[in-house]
Amino acid sequence: MNAKFFLDTNIFVYSFDPNAPQKKAEAVLLIQRALGSGAGMISTQVIQEFLNVATRKFAIPMKLDDSKNYLQKVLNPLCRIYPGLALYESGLEIQAESGYSFYDSLILAGAVRGGCSILYSEDLQAGQIIRGVQITNPF
Repeated sequence: MNAKFFLDTNIFVYSFDPNAPQKKAEAVLLIQRALGSGAGMISTQVIQEFLNVATRKFAIPMKLDDSKNYLQKVLNPLCRIYPGLALYESGLEIQAESGYSFYDSLILAGAVRGGCSILYSEDLQAGQIIRGVQITNPF
């Protein structure tokens, strides 16, 4: 059985980045692995953050139809963590314990909630283990 893992928003952003070909290739492989194995997951927060970046901040913003297609075929199938009081409380606790921002702590809370052993992210301290989740920089 594959160990469960969580993908942070930056993985999806890099999967479209023509200026970072090595990161793009690694990000695409991680997303394919997540979809193919069933072991990878994201939260609604990742969907929201990615769609905001893709439709507003990409050098060539993603068009409506492309955004909807990516949402339906990639993001939604990976989404297993939904907001709620318990998730927010866990995020606040992780923030207090770790010193990370609330939004980064909420990503960690999602990984914990999903039973993940790995959180793939470039933005957090690689190697750190929080509540059984090891932060791993895939790049």
